[in-house]
Amino acid sequence: MYRPCFEMLIQVLRQQTTIQNSRYLTLEEQVMIFVYVISQKATNRMAMEDWQHSGSTISVNCVGAIDGTHIAAHAPADVANNFRGRKSTVTSNMLAICSFDMLFTYVVTEWEGAVHDSRVLTTQLEDPTSGFPHPPPGKYYLVDSGYSNKPGFLAPFRNVPYHLRDARRRAGGINGPTELFNYRHASLRNCIERCFGVLKARFPILRYMTNFSLIRQREIAMCCCVLHNFIRLHNHGDPLFDRYGVDGVMPPSDSDSDDDAPSSSGTACETPNLYVFNEP
Repeated sequence: MYRPCFEMLIQVLRQQTTIQNSRYLTLEEQVMIFVYVISQKATNRMAMEDWQHSGSTISVNCVGAIDGTHIAAHAPADVANNFRGRKSTVTSNMLAICSFDMLFTYVVTEWEGAVHDSRVLTTQLEDPTSGFPHPPPGKYYLVDSGYSNKPGFLAPFRNVPYHLRDARRRAGGINGPTELFNYRHASLRNCIERCFGVLKARFPILRYMTNFSLIRQREIAMCCCVLHNFIRLHNHGDPLFDRYGVDGVMPPSDSDSDDDAPSSSGTACETPNLYVFNEP
């Protein structure tokens, strides 16, 4: 598209539609990003990198993705059962929110592995001291089917193929609007799985925790998340981020999925360990 044609298109859009400059993007930028995506078959990640805007700008009303992941833990014998997830291994359940830049924006490391992800999130939402970054009106976080679908939290359709690897293995491909929605939902929410993949690949202690005190174990997990963000912001060309930073790249499977979820019993460990990360 030559410049005069582009300028005419912008003029028509301004005069005949309700599309205007947004908080972060001019109308010209919005149109250029759209044309770039449809003409280059660009992924969300490619658009973010080339246009230097976060995924929350590219994916208009979505402000991040939420999920829980199990990290290795050592627990005293008298409370060890509270830390045993569905595979009977001793773990802690870490709740995290990430941006589409693969940065952690909120992390909680205080919960035992036997507690379901949805209970962790519900407790953080109900606790006025948790510092949970509630989405602005009209915005939402992406969550998986283990969480409730409600204002501010968008879950996929249940009993419909969801995971990216499932859609790609099917001979018939995507069938119908609900499968298409789930596929796009999974493609975007995949960023939190890739964040966990980078985190655990870089810091093996999260898979094989040393016998520190419970408080120290939670602090170690939090420090790993802080270092993850620092490396993401300042170590350009990092091989792990290059490996996991492509849309659709699937991290190694582990025990994070809660499809056959652990019990909802248990309580948060004492001395909560949470942190809200402020983006620069």
